[in-house]
Amino acid sequence: MIAGTRKLRGHFTMLDILARAGCFVAIIFLGVGLRKAGFFKREDFYLLSKIVIRITLPAAIITNLSGRKLEFSLLILILIGLVFGIVLIAAAYFINRRRDHTFRAFAVLNSSGVNISNFVLPFVQNFLGPAGVMAVSLFDVGNGVICLGGSYSVAGMIQEQRKTFSLKPVFAALAKSIPLIVYVVMILLCLFHISLPEPVVNLAGIIGNANSFLAMLMLGVGFRIDGSRIREVAHILLPRYAIGLAFSAACWFLLPVPAEYSHALVISFMGPIASAAPAFTAQLKGDYELASAVNSFSILISIVFIVIALMIIA
Repeated sequence: MIAGTRKLRGHFTMLDILARAGCFVAIIFLGVGLRKAGFFKREDFYLLSKIVIRITLPAAIITNLSGRKLEFSLLILILIGLVFGIVLIAAAYFINRRRDHTFRAFAVLNSSGVNISNFVLPFVQNFLGPAGVMAVSLFDVGNGVICLGGSYSVAGMIQEQRKTFSLKPVFAALAKSIPLIVYVVMILLCLFHISLPEPVVNLAGIIGNANSFLAMLMLGVGFRIDGSRIREVAHILLPRYAIGLAFSAACWFLLPVPAEYSHALVISFMGPIASAAPAFTAQLKGDYELASAVNSFSILISIVFIVIALMIIA
């Protein structure tokens, strides 16, 4: 394992960081503006999410991981992603243990998991390069177990007041996740030092270049904030970000990995709630509007935290 320096790729200045992050924010608000102007409809969010999740994101993963070498010791990052999600679930349940089972289920579902694919990855692509993408890819394999089925299954158990937990819906959801499958395949290729054919990588590069723009535009189209429910949103998000900050500090000071990887993890812990949470909330017949507000507020908070983290790292 090669030690890294605690510097961003390209040694970005504070102005560079603010300018690039500002571009991401501008694209999000472009999506908001276009939706309000009638260019996009509410249901267009789901079309954009399909394009991002099934086409541009897998292509970006292939481009950034192809030809990279990975040591087995770094697979611990997968475990970190899983443990982080489990801690969030446990904390949400404990904090809301005296609330009714419906709200406990809502809190578990809307506190856990990180939106790596559509939010954190574009930041990492632009600021930390391939090494950072490798780190968040490993993290997202463990995180995906939580946000693509794990938290939903736990929330369903709480909602229905069942005493047993089933892994079947978790595995069913994971088996349908194209990004997770691509992550796993590319990580295996990296472990065994196998490269994809150059034409495949070139094609993926052309498609993957659109991922950052489409991911941020999609977030803007789906952006919803209900100011009247700030207190409820704060009750969900404050513990979640407190835990994220604790994990970030522990990772920064204690995790024996190259700096490029620890930088990426710090940003990952500050990421917003998983984008699948509102949809899963609707499936459980929960408060979908509150879930959307929680998700949208978490995006704003995460932008602030990630920009601050990048300025500290630079």
